[in-house]
Amino acid sequence: MAQFKVYGRADELRPVRTELSDLLHRAAVDVLGLPVDKRFHRFFPMDPEDFPTPAGRSARYTVVEVVLFPGRSVATKKAFLRRVFADARAQLGLDPVDLEVVLMEPPRHDWGIRGLPGDELDLPYRVDV
Repeated sequence: MAQFKVYGRADELRPVRTELSDLLHRAAVDVLGLPVDKRFHRFFPMDPEDFPTPAGRSARYTVVEVVLFPGRSVATKKAFLRRVFADARAQLGLDPVDLEVVLMEPPRHDWGIRGLPGDELDLPYRVDV
């Protein structure tokens, strides 16, 4: 299980939303082991005054938060981050300085999905990759 939230300036995020979603999904499938049909992406395009650009970043500054079930190794998570940075640069021309990605892993028992605590779900895929 993984959910993605993507924040950025509306004028910069909207034109690349589909491509960014696709590259995040490919990385999640290829590296994190998510099934192809599991795409939970939410985009938050914001007005510039609601999403200030930190010093040293451009207007393309983007923040991706990924909330996922725990269990993946440090090596897998680092490989995912490297893949996202590389693909964002190659496919979108997004400089790594303008992209921040954070992985958050609340315990499965803290999730509520389909009427069950997350630790009671029987997943058809592995998270211990």
